[in-house]
Amino acid sequence: MNSLSLNRRQWLGAATASLLLPRTASLHAADVVGETEHFHYRMPSLDGPYIDSQRGSRMFAFRGTKIMLSEDCGKSWAHTAEFPEAENITFSVFLKNGNILFATRERLFLSTDNLKTHREIIVKRPDGSDYKPHTPVKADQPGWYFHSLDGEHCFEVGGKEMLVWGNYCNVVGGPVPVNIYYSTDNGETVKLAYSFGQNPKFQQKDPPADAPLLGDPNNKLIARHIHNVTYSPGENAFYACTGDIDRTFGKECHWLRGTYDAAADKWDWKTLISVDSNSRFKCGGINFIDGKIYWIADANGPAIANRHDRGIFVCDPKDITDTSKHTMLFNPMFESANMLVQDGVFVATHCAPASTYACGIIWSPDMGKTWTQYDLKEFGARSGCRIHAKNSDGWFRMDLRKGWIDRAEVIFLKPKA
Repeated sequence: MNSLSLNRRQWLGAATASLLLPRTASLHAADVVGETEHFHYRMPSLDGPYIDSQRGSRMFAFRGTKIMLSEDCGKSWAHTAEFPEAENITFSVFLKNGNILFATRERLFLSTDNLKTHREIIVKRPDGSDYKPHTPVKADQPGWYFHSLDGEHCFEVGGKEMLVWGNYCNVVGGPVPVNIYYSTDNGETVKLAYSFGQNPKFQQKDPPADAPLLGDPNNKLIARHIHNVTYSPGENAFYACTGDIDRTFGKECHWLRGTYDAAADKWDWKTLISVDSNSRFKCGGINFIDGKIYWIADANGPAIANRHDRGIFVCDPKDITDTSKHTMLFNPMFESANMLVQDGVFVATHCAPASTYACGIIWSPDMGKTWTQYDLKEFGARSGCRIHAKNSDGWFRMDLRKGWIDRAEVIFLKPKA
């Protein structure tokens, strides 16, 4: 497959034409493989398990009523266990010590013995009390308490691994509070790092009279969901960005900067900036590399002066709120909130409903010096998210979602030498 030209008129025309082609049937009994100038790609057979996460040579997957663990990058599945809600899994992560933390829509579980056993983990509030999910008005709409849009959540902080992530929610599955979670003990204890306030737009309809509103009643800052949480080693600080717009109840798109005091087990979060939807700060894919911060914009909504404030940007962290000190590396021209940078390779994705690409991949092999965009249109209209760092065989892993959020397939990308 050849890359589309970066001349905007040419690649807009080519991509639009591609949408007229019939979509290849999504069900396939064998791996789908292909390549571009810059990477190989592989979609596992849909007869196999859904591979939800990876780290090193280990992969966590599910199918039907089983959860599964591979220790050889998915070549075999040596460990399996019954788990009736397997198809409702929305999140999973490997800890450095081998523990597996995974979640359904509203419940969190930990296995410390390669899936021989697992137990439920109840999130703790900062005061040590239990933080339990609300009772949904509709039993099949408990919301997505733990699902993430980004894929990397484990960070070395002060010589110790921390797990930190936020929930991308309030799109499907029912309304839920918007939270940042963390663990400092390999998932044995998971706590609230931050809770957003009560957003009037994302509340249950016709709840019982005694049902509390969802969200922190003491926080006036509201959001729809969290796009990304990541760590800045040079500052020993965490950054989080949220979506989405201003629905007359207040801006939902913010950048937060948080520092963690390990001795006191306390967080200090500051709001750096709050904006509406047409802004480079409505974004995701934040990466810290050699003291610089990189991110990709998800700007949308009404255009200002016939443009959206989109692109892939870089600056010094201290200059994040000063747009005059930002450098745009590339403008893909379409919304995106997903990007991962590893070993000098940028991999990012298009939001399919907002793009003329069917399944758009944004790629730079050389730390942002050159850029190419590919349309893997044989997979149909798909949006890539939850990008995981390369496994021990050298493959990135990401979800492909139907439209924007409904689970569809998994794809692996391997950079060419």
